[in-house]
Amino acid sequence: MKLEMKVPSPGESITEVEIAQWLVSDGDFVEKDQAIAEVDSDKATLDLPAEASGIITLKAEEGDSVEVGQVVCLIDTNATSGENNSKSSNEVIEKKVDTSVEKESIITEKTYASNHSSPAARKILDEKGINPIEIDGSGKGGRITKEDAVNAKASMGTPPKDIQRKSDKSKMSLLRRKVAERLVSAKNETAMLTTFNEANMSEIFSLRKKFKDSFNEKHDVGLGFMSFFTKAVVHALKQYPDVNSMIDGDFQIKYDFCDISVAVSGPKGLMVPVLRGAEKLTFKEIELEIKRLALRAREGEITVDEMTGGTFTISNGGVFGSMLSTPIINPPQSGILGMHNIIERPVAIDGKVVIQPMMYLAFSYDHRIIDGKESVGFLVAVKEAIENPIEKLMNNNPNKALEL
Repeated sequence: MKLEMKVPSPGESITEVEIAQWLVSDGDFVEKDQAIAEVDSDKATLDLPAEASGIITLKAEEGDSVEVGQVVCLIDTNATSGENNSKSSNEVIEKKVDTSVEKESIITEKTYASNHSSPAARKILDEKGINPIEIDGSGKGGRITKEDAVNAKASMGTPPKDIQRKSDKSKMSLLRRKVAERLVSAKNETAMLTTFNEANMSEIFSLRKKFKDSFNEKHDVGLGFMSFFTKAVVHALKQYPDVNSMIDGDFQIKYDFCDISVAVSGPKGLMVPVLRGAEKLTFKEIELEIKRLALRAREGEITVDEMTGGTFTISNGGVFGSMLSTPIINPPQSGILGMHNIIERPVAIDGKVVIQPMMYLAFSYDHRIIDGKESVGFLVAVKEAIENPIEKLMNNNPNKALEL
């Protein structure tokens, strides 16, 4: 019996996926639930597991776009792994024979004259700085004639002599293409502006130094910066609800909850898993959930549902060393906060110059729905919460806030 394997639906609104990579070859014996392919949707890369054990016959190529429900392979459930082994051995012998035949044909096709030039042609190529190996000769046996040399043109500049260079062209994954499309859309379809500020990180440094060991020991997770910034964003969104809203045609949708998207760099590109109900989460819960989502994103196990429905985004370019940037809005959201690296800089405090750990903050927003006053006020509220976390984020009780 041959089982038809169809593309399952990765999530709502997704009607098409792309075969990113087959993890097995045509004719291989596969076990039930074994990952046989990676499929790209416009939101995530997912594994396609075998629905039964048997010998597989592929019905789609890598890079093919296939509709949800379309048959992509057949599995012969009556076959055994032993049959596949004998078949594979025969295929190997056939491939070796084919390879030897190919090598013989290549050897016979190549001659001494191939890519060799006449003295006149060589002089012209030397003057042009073109390597003869780059020219397909039209003369007998592939010899380069004077006419070939005259017509030859160096492309992409002229590389140094005796240095071999190559380029590689490959199709972008569906996820990467969708990310590119959304980024261009955000630039073209929104009135995006960015406002900047800076935050003194010394208070958070002090809190982390004091509590990080006990926090890690009790909760088995580190006390990082993301929990403070998530809390600060939620604190600011409550003061400026327009930032926590979206445009839907002629209507504005405001939310009384904060689902915070966290930008994560994964093996297939930028992914933005969602921290749901962040307004109700404690420092411990935020750190644990961010760790879980980041690991799933980097291992390619993130689901579409885990990346859908955020109301605001936080992007931390500082982990890569970025000092300042203008983050791009994640549509249909109206705002994104950009964090950056922390650098010790001289700042004036009470009339004195002191060295403090400083971070530049960037807030990009859709000016169609958020006015300048609200945008600046929102970023100042984030800054104040970061610079005074005990009062603004911990209700003057760090031990209780950190559940220690």
